[in-house]
Amino acid sequence: MKRTSKTLALPFSLIALAISLSACGTRSESPAAGTDKADSTAQSAPKDEGIKLSAEEIRNAGIKLASLKQESIAASFTATATIQPNQDRYAQIAAPVEGRVVSISAALGETVKGGQTLAILDSVALGEATSARTSAQAALRIAESDFKRAEALHRDEIIATKDFLLARAQFERARAELRAAEDRVRLLGGEAGSSGRVSSRVSVKAPFSGTVVMRKASTGELASPASPLFAVADLSKVWIEASLPENLLSQVRPGARAQVTVTAYPGERFEGRVTLIASMFDKDSRTVPARIEVANRDGRLKPDMFASARIESEAAAHTGLFIPDEAVILLQGQPTVFVARGAAFEARAVDLGDKLNGRSAVKSGLRAGEQIAVSGAYALKAHLLKSQIGDES
Repeated sequence: MKRTSKTLALPFSLIALAISLSACGTRSESPAAGTDKADSTAQSAPKDEGIKLSAEEIRNAGIKLASLKQESIAASFTATATIQPNQDRYAQIAAPVEGRVVSISAALGETVKGGQTLAILDSVALGEATSARTSAQAALRIAESDFKRAEALHRDEIIATKDFLLARAQFERARAELRAAEDRVRLLGGEAGSSGRVSSRVSVKAPFSGTVVMRKASTGELASPASPLFAVADLSKVWIEASLPENLLSQVRPGARAQVTVTAYPGERFEGRVTLIASMFDKDSRTVPARIEVANRDGRLKPDMFASARIESEAAAHTGLFIPDEAVILLQGQPTVFVARGAAFEARAVDLGDKLNGRSAVKSGLRAGEQIAVSGAYALKAHLLKSQIGDES
């Protein structure tokens, strides 16, 4: 029985050794097989060719391209501001004389021309002044006739010299009284001239062309020189009153360029220049007022609007690659731009630096000469996300 056991044990050990060698052979072949499979998958996987759009799709999405190049951008800072009328072309208009408003011909917000009548008043004082002028005109005519007759008689030695001199003095006095009467009529807003007509009507007129920005006149009310009836402003150029921080005051000089933005027109910038830096310091806000003049030919900038003014400083300029802020989107939390590659757009992550004048400095991710989408980036992002959803499904 012992001999038989040994005989059976040998075949079982041989079988175990064969199974072990077979397992080792299988394990040694599997990495190679896995590598071949990975290589095959990598070769068969399609290469990412970016977002492809037709010319019509690009046009409809408002996509515009720009080539990157090295730029030098001046340093700047942003200050809060308000829009004010040009005070050199702003006037509050009151009645030149006390009187009752009988008619109004200008509405609030209306554009008027210089010399245009805004309202008409009926004034007792003007009526008295024009009446006195008419009397002075009549007195002058009589004095002039007497003087001419006395001059002729004196020439013929018919009257004494003293009578001639008396007639001339009366003529000069009558002429002076008429000038005084005419001046009073003019100062009270009446019509100049030598008309003998007595009138109590006075016109309130615009001193220059502009817009009626204030109207307090009402028909039938009593107006006086102490209370303005209208305010007219020439809004073709407005003043941007900015507040300069104390620590930046040394970096700004009159003549510095500025860009003004308002919330009413997002994305738009209005160019101007600093024309005045105030001499007085505001101790409460720790700022100095500065004035920026901006053209406003279309009238979109309204007085008392809040604004933001980006003012160039005298600090050293920054040189490098800069991209507009609207070209940058966030993709998975990373600043990204779309780079044009032929007819396709590649989403590329970028590392950005300082922001200057609505542009961001590029630290890495882009090279000079590459074309990027400077507008329409959000439309491209929508196409990209749509394509990714399609791939996942």
